[in-house]
Amino acid sequence: MAMEAAEIAALIKETLPDAEVTIEDLRGDGDHYAALVVSPAFRGKTRVQQHQMVYGALQGKMGGQLHALALQTSAPEDAPKF
Repeated sequence: MAMEAAEIAALIKETLPDAEVTIEDLRGDGDHYAALVVSPAFRGKTRVQQHQMVYGALQGKMGGQLHALALQTSAPEDAPKF
């Protein structure tokens, strides 16, 4: 069963309420997403710790309902500038 982008964003924001979350459905199949998560909670954390925080927010849905997630994380001051 696929997940909606809005559900992924909501789960992340439940755990990281101050996060800016951008989700993109890479294939249009509800199974392969890219996420950019920018949060002050990531300050002082390694990239691995940041990703663990996001995966924890997904409450075990990774690998089940959510097949693939290309994840980018950063603190606000390190966020990519477009």
